[in-house]
Amino acid sequence: MLLTPRSRHTPLNSRHRTAALLASAVSVCLLAASAPPEPLGIGDRLFPYLGNPGYDVTSYDLSFTYSGRNDKPLEAVTTIDARTTADLERLNLDFTHGTVRSVEVDGRRADFAKAGEDLVVTPDHPLARGSWTRITVRHTSDPVAAKDQDGGWVRTVDGLAMANQADAAHLVFPCNDHPSDKAMFTFHVTAPNGYTVVANGLPDGAERDGKTTTWTYRTQHPMATELAQVSIGRSAVVRREGPDGLPMRDVVPAADRKALEPWLAKTADQIAWMESKVGRFPFETYGVLLAQASTGFELETQTLSLFEKNLFTDPAYPKWYVESIMVHELSHQWFGDSVSPRTWSDVWLNEGHATWYETLYADETAHKPMEQRMKAAYSASDRWREAGGPPARPKAPAPGQKISIFRPNIYDGAALVLYALRQEIGRPAFERLERVWVRAHRDSTATTADFVQLASTISGRDLSGFFKAWLYGAKTPPMPGHPDWKQQAPAKDQQAPAKKPSASAGKPSASAGKPSAQAGKASAPAWAAGAGGPRSAR
Repeated sequence: MLLTPRSRHTPLNSRHRTAALLASAVSVCLLAASAPPEPLGIGDRLFPYLGNPGYDVTSYDLSFTYSGRNDKPLEAVTTIDARTTADLERLNLDFTHGTVRSVEVDGRRADFAKAGEDLVVTPDHPLARGSWTRITVRHTSDPVAAKDQDGGWVRTVDGLAMANQADAAHLVFPCNDHPSDKAMFTFHVTAPNGYTVVANGLPDGAERDGKTTTWTYRTQHPMATELAQVSIGRSAVVRREGPDGLPMRDVVPAADRKALEPWLAKTADQIAWMESKVGRFPFETYGVLLAQASTGFELETQTLSLFEKNLFTDPAYPKWYVESIMVHELSHQWFGDSVSPRTWSDVWLNEGHATWYETLYADETAHKPMEQRMKAAYSASDRWREAGGPPARPKAPAPGQKISIFRPNIYDGAALVLYALRQEIGRPAFERLERVWVRAHRDSTATTADFVQLASTISGRDLSGFFKAWLYGAKTPPMPGHPDWKQQAPAKDQQAPAKKPSASAGKPSASAGKPSAQAGKASAPAWAAGAGGPRSAR
C-alpha cells in the first residue's frame, strides 16, 4: 500500500491519513477497472458460470415490445433493483443472445462489455456493500435460437412463449440467472392489437395506444429466473375459480378453446387433491399454457405451467397419463417453484417430488399401482446412476446440451428415494415431513442437507446414513420392506448407447415415458417396463 511520504519526526495527522487511504483506494479502483472483464459465477457444481457474486436481486421490471414477427428481435428494457453484498467496482449480469444498447446504474451511464455469457457493467462510481442500486439495460431479445443454445424464447405457431430452465433466462433478459437468487417480477409487454399477452402473476392493466396494447403483470411471490413466463399469441384466456376462491386462468389457442375445455376443467380438482396432500396452494393464481409448439417437454413456469397442445389432442396418450403429467407440473408449484433448489445439484428435490405426486395421483385415480412403478424403477436404478450419477450428485451436462442434467436418475430415480424413505420411517411421518417441508421453506430456497435434517427431526432419528447411501451411492441400496427387489441387467436390445438427443427435443428421458404415436391409446408408457421415455415432464 502506498502512503503519502512524511518526515521522520512529523506525525501523520488525521487529514493526511485520510488523504493517504483515499489515494490508496483510488489506486486499487484504477487497477480493478483496468483489468479485462471476465465471466463470473457463484460456483454451482453443474453450472459454474451461472449467477454472480456481490449482489442480491430484489426485483426485475421487464419491458418487451413485440412487432408481430416471432423471427425478429424484440426491443426490451430490463430494470434490476438489487442490494450489494460486497464492495463492487464492477458487477456481472448473465446475458447473451441480444444486443445491448445502453446501461445505466443509479440513473447514470455505465460502461459495459461482454465476457463469455456475462454482461460486465462498470458504473461511474463504486458501489458500497449494503447499498441499494438500480441497473437499467436497454437491449434486444432474440427469439431465434443460436447454435448450441437450449431454451429461452419458444417460437409458437402464433407467437412466443418462454422455457428458461435450467439456465436460459439470460438468453432472454439480463439477470442473475440462478435459482438461489429469487426476486419479484413485473412484466410490461407491448404487442399489436389482436394478440393476447399473459405472464406470471396477476394482471395489472392493459393499455391500448393506437395499433398496440401494453399488458402488465406482477408476481405476488418471489420467483427464480428459470420460471419466468410470457405468452404472446392469438389466444383465449379461460378463467374459473379454484379451491378457496383461487383465481385461475388458462391460455389456449383461441380456435381450440371449446375442444380443450374438458382438460382445463380438471385443474381445480387436481389442485384440491394436491392441497389434501401437502397444504394450501402457494401462489396467487394458477393455470396452464397450451402452446402450439414442439418442445418435447412440459415446464412448471410459476403460476402458469407450459404444455404442448399436442399432449391434449393426440389420441396416442391415455387420459390417465395426460392427467398425471398435469399433476407433475402442478406439484412443482410447491416443489421447485415455492421451494426452489439452492443449487442445481438439489434438483432431485424438484423432480423426485413431482414424479412422486404424479405417480401417487395415477395410483389413486387411475389404479396404476405406485409399487409396480417403483419396483420397475428399482430394477433400472443402478443403470441410471451409472449413466447420470446418483440422484443428489448428477453428472454435469453434456457439451452443448445444458438440459441433459434432466435424466431418469433425478425423476424416477429420485422418486424411488422418497419411496424408500416412506418405507423406512412410515407413512404418517413421511406425510408430515412433506407438509412441514413446503411450509418451512415457502418462497425460499433449500438444500438436500435441509431435507435430510428435517426428515431426521420428524422421524426422531438420524437419517444421514440412510440418505448418504440412497442419494450419493454409486449402487442402489436394498429397498426397505422389499428384500426381493433386485437390479436387472438391460436386455440385449437395450444395451446400445442411446442416441444423443437434439436440442429441439427438450430434456432426455424423464419421469414418465410418452407412448409412441404408433403404440395406440391403450399402450402402456415406457416406465411400466422400467425405462424412461422421450417426453419430459420437467
